[in-house]
Amino acid sequence: MNYKMAVILILCIAAVAITGCTSTQSGIAKPTAPDITPPIAESVPSSYVQGTNAAIVRSGPIIPPISTSGGEPGQGVDTKIIETADVTLEINNVTCATAVIGTMATGVGGYVSTTNIGTDYNGQPTGIIELRIPSTQFDNTLADIKAIGKVTSLSTQAQDVTEEYVDVQAQITAYQNQITQYNAIMKNATNVEDVLSIQQQIDEVQTNLDRVTGTIKYLNSQIDYATITVSLQQPEPVGGPQGYDFVAAINEGIAGFFGVIDAIIVFVITVLPLVIIGCIVYIGYRLWKRNRPAQPKTGESEQKR
Repeated sequence: MNYKMAVILILCIAAVAITGCTSTQSGIAKPTAPDITPPIAESVPSSYVQGTNAAIVRSGPIIPPISTSGGEPGQGVDTKIIETADVTLEINNVTCATAVIGTMATGVGGYVSTTNIGTDYNGQPTGIIELRIPSTQFDNTLADIKAIGKVTSLSTQAQDVTEEYVDVQAQITAYQNQITQYNAIMKNATNVEDVLSIQQQIDEVQTNLDRVTGTIKYLNSQIDYATITVSLQQPEPVGGPQGYDFVAAINEGIAGFFGVIDAIIVFVITVLPLVIIGCIVYIGYRLWKRNRPAQPKTGESEQKR
């Protein structure tokens, strides 16, 4: 009997122990996995955070425009240089020189952007011609231009725009990525409000993309084609800006003659009052001397005595 009671007691204790272990394990909180969902672009409608569209939004965050201006410029990119030159030439014929320089430009694959021919304040012919030359032909073309006349002034500039160029390229890539992701979201739009919201974001990004694309095109144009501005002037002729003029010399001589006559007239009129006064004094003195009684001489009076 005692043996049976002991067995029953052992079985009850074992059952209680097993029940307690099971309850303890069920009461332990299971660790939850951290939320590793990437941030969702603020501009995407809230309806795309959950549901079937969540996979599209979470496929990757929309990349904002970035700038490389803080890094090393030109890494992995060829140096971008804008070359310009300003030269002043003294030549015998402005019109002919303009035609020759234009032919030089077209001969190397360039073109004439502006031409202006006129006269200066002395009436001398002058001209200004601006050329766009392939950068690879810049030095050779400039040397040819200097050879056709006398160089009176020359200045060249080489502007490094590598940093700006890399920055604009990075912005273009960023804006293109934004448009790609917005278009993917647009395909899964379910209501008009979401479509309008996404389209507004696409329009804003497209405007920025067009702006930076225009900037990169302008930079490419300035880099690929150098600018040479040539100022032309003719030397002053012998005898002054207008040259020697015999008739003008005669006219100047006549003008000088009359100038001397004018000076004499002015002098005569100026001293005439003094001459008149002097004449009156002289005449009065002669009259006084003629009417004065004669004074006997000292030698004759002594002999009479």
